[in-house]
Amino acid sequence: MWDPDVYLAFADHRGRPFYDLLSRVGAERARRVVDLGCGPGHLTKYLSKRWPGAVIEALDSSPEMVAAARERGIDATTGDLRDWKPKPDTDVVISNAALHWVPEHADLLVRWARELAPGSWIGAQIPANFETPSHAAVRAVARREEYAKTMRDIPFRVGAVVQTPTHYTNLLMDAGCKVDVWETTYLHQLTGEHPVLEWITGTALVPVRERLDDQGWEQFRQQLIPLLDDAYPARADGTTIFPFRRLFIVVQTGGTRRSAG
Repeated sequence: MWDPDVYLAFADHRGRPFYDLLSRVGAERARRVVDLGCGPGHLTKYLSKRWPGAVIEALDSSPEMVAAARERGIDATTGDLRDWKPKPDTDVVISNAALHWVPEHADLLVRWARELAPGSWIGAQIPANFETPSHAAVRAVARREEYAKTMRDIPFRVGAVVQTPTHYTNLLMDAGCKVDVWETTYLHQLTGEHPVLEWITGTALVPVRERLDDQGWEQFRQQLIPLLDDAYPARADGTTIFPFRRLFIVVQTGGTRRSAG
């Protein structure tokens, strides 16, 4: 279960890629702007400031996140972004830190590009840090004897979760789009006790939490601490540097509108 408060503990750090993504979306005006994977809606609110007068459509698979977004005045709905279909007036589609949960997201981007009207914009930011020590530590603890049976059905993401920038560029150029793809590794300066653990508690550890009772959850966290502290040692001033790689995709659709298939 997603916890909006835990996720928002690092709101400033998590929000920066969203604004970096939006800075490259060139739509001057928009009738409808869609936020796919809107989370708690704290960033969705910016879309109405960027495109005044646009209808803001928001979707997330987590009922808890949708409830938090609604509390912020966002007309969000619960649903799977794989089932989403653009309305005729959709001019901008944004998906920030959501597509990595969908194995077939590259095909999904192509489908959206084909279903949207020519000249529409798609902007996606995808975390690409699944081979980092933080994720390796979670997998290592989950394989330990006391957790192996409980965790065996968790689809821990490893390997080519996110493809190369060239792969997405070729795929979307072949779909007739103008394409802008880049990568950024953010060096987040975190503070507090065990900050990397607190960061992944709001994201990568969500499926782990769902399978453990309170005691098991606390024991799992305690076993992660030395691994994470070793991989991400605190500086003398108490700051912990947490590298985080992200992939950005911005496209403007072209060609004749047609249905996917």
